[in-house]
Amino acid sequence: MNWKHAIQDYQHYLKLERGLSQNSINSYVLDMEKLVQFLESKNIADTPINISKVTVQRFIYELAQQVNPRSQARTISGLKSFFNYLIFEDYRQDNPMELIESPKIGRKLPDTLSVDEINQLIEAIDLSKPEGERNRAILETLYGCGLRVSELLELRLSDLYFEEDFIKVTGKGDKQRFVPISDINKKYINIYRNEIRVHMPIQKGNEDILFLNRRGRKLTRAMIFTIVKQLAEIIGLKKIISPHTFRHSFATHLLNNGADLRAIQQMLGHESITTTEVYTHIDRVHLGEVMQAFHPRK
Repeated sequence: MNWKHAIQDYQHYLKLERGLSQNSINSYVLDMEKLVQFLESKNIADTPINISKVTVQRFIYELAQQVNPRSQARTISGLKSFFNYLIFEDYRQDNPMELIESPKIGRKLPDTLSVDEINQLIEAIDLSKPEGERNRAILETLYGCGLRVSELLELRLSDLYFEEDFIKVTGKGDKQRFVPISDINKKYINIYRNEIRVHMPIQKGNEDILFLNRRGRKLTRAMIFTIVKQLAEIIGLKKIISPHTFRHSFATHLLNNGADLRAIQQMLGHESITTTEVYTHIDRVHLGEVMQAFHPRK
């Protein structure tokens, strides 16, 4: 088994057996390609079957000189997963990454925006341009429904259940969930689709996609990032933000206003409550106030 075939088989496993999204699969493959490039640069002929612990240790040591601890930890995790897959498929008896520890990294809390900052960003949109109504609907949906960028891009007209006040969201691993949508969010989506989108020349295959570019095709992740970055520059926002910041803000504001953590977990589409619990670390002052207000032994 050579590296090319092993990585191809691993990709199929991640997609079919583990149900990962293409973005997650790409990240795993990138980790593998880093190792392959290292082997080629050192003229090391080891295969996935016989690569030794010493060789992978050399790779991790060199990697540590080039990337930050968080990236190093992610690569180590990805390689451990790959070799566990080889063991699962009976290609190997051991995992050469077994004794390699990830670097200690602090828990990174997500950046958030205040309600006022979100309002400023939305108000900065130029509504005199056709894409203005679209961009307002996009930001309202990112924040109002707490969507990932990939989920926003895949949102379809047939996913809008406005009479029931829900939208159907396709998340990681093609898992679907229903997320509540507010009246104001529905209002701006309706303005976009009924006054702007309906007049656009839509390319074949994109008829059901909600948010389109000027050529009538599905938007790209890069375009959403550009929209957010330009608006941040317009209002002079000092924070470094991305489309994902709206998702973090959605969860944080719900928690701060008393929402149940399990409900937030379901709306965000987190498999584990542990992932959602990161938001409980953001505003300790608020949690202290909740404790004082509601604990029977206060």
